[in-house]
Amino acid sequence: MSNEEPGIDFGALLEQAQAMQAQLAEAQESVAAQEVEGVAGGGVVRIVATGGYEFVSVHIDPTVLADGDPSMVEDLILAALHDAIDRITELNSSALGGLSGLTGLLG
Repeated sequence: MSNEEPGIDFGALLEQAQAMQAQLAEAQESVAAQEVEGVAGGGVVRIVATGGYEFVSVHIDPTVLADGDPSMVEDLILAALHDAIDRITELNSSALGGLSGLTGLLG
């Protein structure tokens, strides 16, 4: 850098960082409000959660309970939870994709 080049405008840099932080917060709020559904067993177990990892509801088809195999039901619930978490992760990645590199700097 030569002596003739202007210095860094820290005021403008701070404004940009604050604007990016606001965009990130807005994107995070938007994602947190969205719902996803994790499913297992062809849909016999369904778990609804928000993008903010708040689990909202669980639905188990009564036919699964009629089989009388608790370990199968437990496995299906676990699989549906994993599916819901995967969907939340995808939702967050796609919504925050352009901003995700900033989370360590601003968040």
